[in-house]
Amino acid sequence: MTRTLITNDDGIDAPGLHSLARTARDAGLDVTIAAPARQSSGSSASIIAAEEDGRIAIERRELPELDGVPAFAVRGGPGLIALIAAHGAFGEPAELVLSGVNHGANVGRAILHSGTVGAALTGGLNGAWGAAVSLDVGMNPTDFHWDAAASAVMDLLPFLLERPRGTVINVNVPNAAANQGVVEAALAPFGIVQTTLSERGVGHIRLAVEDLPSTPEPGSDAALLAEGWVTLTGIDPVSHVPLGFATH
Repeated sequence: MTRTLITNDDGIDAPGLHSLARTARDAGLDVTIAAPARQSSGSSASIIAAEEDGRIAIERRELPELDGVPAFAVRGGPGLIALIAAHGAFGEPAELVLSGVNHGANVGRAILHSGTVGAALTGGLNGAWGAAVSLDVGMNPTDFHWDAAASAVMDLLPFLLERPRGTVINVNVPNAAANQGVVEAALAPFGIVQTTLSERGVGHIRLAVEDLPSTPEPGSDAALLAEGWVTLTGIDPVSHVPLGFATH
């Protein structure tokens, strides 16, 4: 069985995490869950943690409908969790890192900021296959199709596991019981939401998230997701860009 780390950035109690873990277990994967003790959205691949005397707090948990599956709440973000997992913090290092199911889409180049994506990329950087999966719930959802998103990424696992170790994919799923299928898509120039400064006070500011006013670029992951497709995008943990600098 493939040793699999299930993590997220919405926290250990998030329903999307539980759905992904149950689906992975039922698919025959050897599952260990390790997720932030609290909400860590927007943490990217940060390895900052709440430490005491240089120690990172880890608490064993029992999760609903996941009897017998090792689960840990960590006082740190998903990037840190994927990193310490690669060094044996929760047993043998994972061969596969599944991150999600995230509450909200992660599309466009703004995935740079996503803790969901950051965990998958950190797994890939350390030699595991990685997959980030997100559910496009929009701003005011009434229903959540977590299982549809979890099933979608499970269906893509045979494809992923045929690729070299270190391959990372980003998967976004419409918030619906059915979809148009899977399509490979390039990243949109940004995303489908933006962060704005909603309040400036003495000694503090407040941020808010709102929909972008523009229409997504045709053929991008944001546009295809809006049309009802499951979008699949391959992403690199880190790569360099040749600059053509000549030594003088």
